[in-house]
Amino acid sequence: MSANVDLNTRPAPDQVLVDIADYVCDYEIESSEAFDTARNCLMDTLGCGLLALRFPECTKLLGPLVEGTVVPHGARVPGTQLRLDPVKAAWDIGCIIRWLDYNDTWLAAEWGHPSDNLGAILAVADYLSQTRVARGEAPLTMHEVLTAMIKAHEIQGVLALENSFNRVGLCHVLLVRVASTAVATRMMGGTKEQVIDALSQAWLDGSSLRTYRHAPNAGPRKSWAAGDATSRAVRLADITLRGEIGYPSVLTAPKWGFYDVSFKGNAFEFQRDYGSYVMENILFKISFPAEFHSQTAAEAAVRLHPEVKDKLDDIEKIVIHTHESAIRIISKKGPLNNPADRDHCLQYMTAVPLAFGNLVAEHYEDSFHQANPIIDQLRDKMEVHENPTYSKEYHEPAKRSIANSLQVYFKDGNSTKKVEIEYPVGHRRRREEGIPLLEQKFKANLATRFPAKRCAQIFELCKDQKRLEETPVQEFMDMLVI
Repeated sequence: MSANVDLNTRPAPDQVLVDIADYVCDYEIESSEAFDTARNCLMDTLGCGLLALRFPECTKLLGPLVEGTVVPHGARVPGTQLRLDPVKAAWDIGCIIRWLDYNDTWLAAEWGHPSDNLGAILAVADYLSQTRVARGEAPLTMHEVLTAMIKAHEIQGVLALENSFNRVGLCHVLLVRVASTAVATRMMGGTKEQVIDALSQAWLDGSSLRTYRHAPNAGPRKSWAAGDATSRAVRLADITLRGEIGYPSVLTAPKWGFYDVSFKGNAFEFQRDYGSYVMENILFKISFPAEFHSQTAAEAAVRLHPEVKDKLDDIEKIVIHTHESAIRIISKKGPLNNPADRDHCLQYMTAVPLAFGNLVAEHYEDSFHQANPIIDQLRDKMEVHENPTYSKEYHEPAKRSIANSLQVYFKDGNSTKKVEIEYPVGHRRRREEGIPLLEQKFKANLATRFPAKRCAQIFELCKDQKRLEETPVQEFMDMLVI
């Protein structure tokens, strides 16, 4: 037999697929901290989506692909009157969640935003609950939504701990598609074998490039890429449940598998088994709608604002010390061409609060940037340096700091004190300080879309862990229809 003939013996599924399927199908979440954090995550994520509905560049992308499409028991998009098929609903929910770069974050070898998976989870849960009720069956409850959130967070986050997709040029939304595929397939009634098959389809898709996240091509695709991933996940779950086969060695197949084609021949590495670690340690963006590596820099700039606001023209230089990941991802010089370019620029996200005392989504808009040339003048005076300790502690499991320090030097030889912040307010180490602020953020975001009485009803339900978990999904979603 020729050595060039491929053996056609179908292998057992890759262990990575099996481990995820075992976790999704069999693991019982027992951590009360995880469920409490998931409840806060639900509030924060929904609030981010509601706030995004104020921006026409986001809302232009929402709605059915064909105007006038009627979907019986269609999934609702929070804050709208849209009722869509679960695939497009997942797209729309995922899009609004991510649009303002304000939802939660996970930082490790790979970065990402695990609450992006809520696009698939809510769309599937709402559709399933409505169809079950129509058949006289029991609906899903919000307990099942929170469980799916914990598991999706865990899948995405554990894969990200040791495996850097960005270093091979791939976008982290791949992990959203994988995690959403796993939990959506299970929610839709898939067996463990079907979860494995659907996961193989998710890996077969490969990944989009990170091009749209980096200079000189940064653009708004990064704001809908996660919605696209959750939508694809629901579609892959659906076709698997219709009987499509899986591809068991999708990762490990020589020459044709994901490892050889997309990961430079390397196999995935794992730091820990799947549990509830990621949800318990998730990073909330509470203070600023900004790429997470810049959160502590923006906070330091707010602290220095009172001292420098009347002396902006007297500044000689601004020195930022940061961690390697921030330099690689968001440090950039030169023209910034659109809001998506600006909210991924460390210097911009530091200059605005330094000059104006805050950083909000409107500060990224063209009109604000063009009206305030001081921003680019401050950017031109910035020096960005790596602090090796920051880079080291960024990866340490017991710390996972996201440190930045900021110091301003004036032309007369004086300077401000050096402001160093290791952990942003959304970090687990600052939960006691952060959760009240997260709740205020949620209330403010609710108020952008709903009348006061409805805002109070939604907030009171979301504050009550037991009552929320017992609420049927379709009743919860009813409250979010405008």
